Amino acid sequence: MIKSSLCLLCVLCAFWVSNASATSASPVLQLQVWLDRAGFSPGEIDGRDGSNTRRAAESYAKARALADVSQPAMLEALSAEHSNAPAITEYTVSPEDVAGPFVADIPEDLEQQASLPALGYRTPLEALAEKFHASPALLQQLNPGARFGASEKIQVPNVKPVADAPGDSSREGAPVGTAGTTTENVVRVSKGTSTLEVTGPDGKVIFSAPVTSGSEFDPLPIGEWKVTGVARRPAFHYNPDLFWDADPSHAKATIKSGPNNPVGSVWIDISKPHYGLHGSPEPSRIGKSESHGCVRLTNWDALRLATLVRPGTPVIFTQ
Repeated sequence: MIKSSLCLLCVLCAFWVSNASATSASPVLQLQVWLDRAGFSPGEIDGRDGSNTRRAAESYAKARALADVSQPAMLEALSAEHSNAPAITEYTVSPEDVAGPFVADIPEDLEQQASLPALGYRTPLEALAEKFHASPALLQQLNPGARFGASEKIQVPNVKPVADAPGDSSREGAPVGTAGTTTENVVRVSKGTSTLEVTGPDGKVIFSAPVTSGSEFDPLPIGEWKVTGVARRPAFHYNPDLFWDADPSHAKATIKSGPNNPVGSVWIDISKPHYGLHGSPEPSRIGKSESHGCVRLTNWDALRLATLVRPGTPVIFTQ
């Protein structure tokens, strides 16, 4: 057992050393980036091993029918799939990235949020972190001393871009483009594993992501539903009657759009009234906290999901 464990460690270390000069990434960070690129999201990329990363790796191994599910074996498979693309790449911060407008102080109270003209990012660092599916802390670790200002060259996770990055000109509330998708895709959300999977017409998983789904007071509505519509940059219509913990003095209010809106950058409506799949202003908490019944994803995962569904796509909620 000791010899086997040492051999496994040697393989992992050898793999990391052979790629370190090109990626400057630990094995866990490399795994997270490659899983994200393959469509098996670990949620927020932070370079730390955790439940979201492990679930993404398990989903990837199952989808690719990998007999060996050790981390080195998956890194080898992912390396081949991505032509050994580096996990970390250089990026030049653009003027659009830092143009804002930024909202430094966003109150937790939803009625107070309704008074804001928009629910934008708090800082350029937060905007850049979300653009590259990363935690702000990871970007700071990769770029000690960086100001994250225009024209600055920084090191970022080498993820594939998602369409709602800063500077995107899509109008508020506009439908998300779904060209090429069909209702033959099926969305499944598991309460037990806090994961969402999309299967294609052949039944194979084409996308997976961690989710936050329901709570003791707002349980996930187990059953079969359908997508009824998709909106990008939605406003949030706050109805305190639908929140068990709402302040009784609150009135209905509309909270403007933005990535820090309570439903994030996209809303996927389903046939269950008042329920949907949507983004979140708190990517670090996805898969690790409770929600008011709806299914939350990171903003980038919600946007990717939106390209895989259209009205009529089945959505199945399971225990």
